[in-house]
Amino acid sequence: MSERRGSFAAQGATAFLRRFVKPRLFGTIASLRRFQGLVERLSPERRAPFAPEIPGDWVPAIGAPGCATLIYLFGGAFLVGSSRLFRFVARDLARAGFDVFTPDYRLAPDHIFPAALDDVVEAYKALLAARPGPIVLAGDSAGGGLAVSLMIRLRDEGLPLPKAAALFSPWTDLAVSGSSVRENEDKDALFNRRAILSGARSALGRTSAKNPLASPVYADLTGLPPLIVHAGTDETLRDDAARLVARAQAAGVQVEFELWPDVPHAWQWMGFIPEARQSRAKAVAFLKSRLAALQPVR
Repeated sequence: MSERRGSFAAQGATAFLRRFVKPRLFGTIASLRRFQGLVERLSPERRAPFAPEIPGDWVPAIGAPGCATLIYLFGGAFLVGSSRLFRFVARDLARAGFDVFTPDYRLAPDHIFPAALDDVVEAYKALLAARPGPIVLAGDSAGGGLAVSLMIRLRDEGLPLPKAAALFSPWTDLAVSGSSVRENEDKDALFNRRAILSGARSALGRTSAKNPLASPVYADLTGLPPLIVHAGTDETLRDDAARLVARAQAAGVQVEFELWPDVPHAWQWMGFIPEARQSRAKAVAFLKSRLAALQPVR
């Protein structure tokens, strides 16, 4: 049987990023920060009307009433990112039938752990108080790990959890101890070990990298809602996803896990890649199926 391969578009995107972006990653982050500032100057705020005190972006479902509120947590290694920069993601999820709220959170290195986690916990509590109906969760990269940390905090505080969560290429181990970090260092489209360690140090400050709320791969995941987790076979962060999944399953959490060949990190938002549409469609179907399972049988 031949080995499964990714699409030509995925292979091309990976090769391009590996050749032209990966060697200049630190400069790319600086450029993204400048681009983010431009986007925020040109894009008006759209805070949730029912929680205007919470920084973030609100995109109601497009085409029909929303089936649930989806909280989307963006990635960016805790160094770059904002709700307005990722508004295109929220719109895509809104077209899938969700009312989408993307909370802003404070970024490193000016704000270190647990600033980002505190911000998303506050946003979740505000939505929980002001927004009736079910909540689901999605996050990519650092936002995927942050989504898990959020659910752990909510569980420990005795608050209602999201009904399900979708995690894309989640960064869950700021200790950077997964074997894939070294195994895939040359194959990964964007990251090497040095870059990941640098980002982790910026985000953590003096906090231990194995703090379970900073690196949820070390946490007790008992009681978390159903998860769908997608990652790339060739990612340095592949084992961040695989180890999280194994730990969740050992704790009795229902998980759907898939590794995708030849795709770059967090490829779901690269619309020209067929695997992006496929992964998003699977995640949306998973979230909606979990919401449907909650409906009373008539």
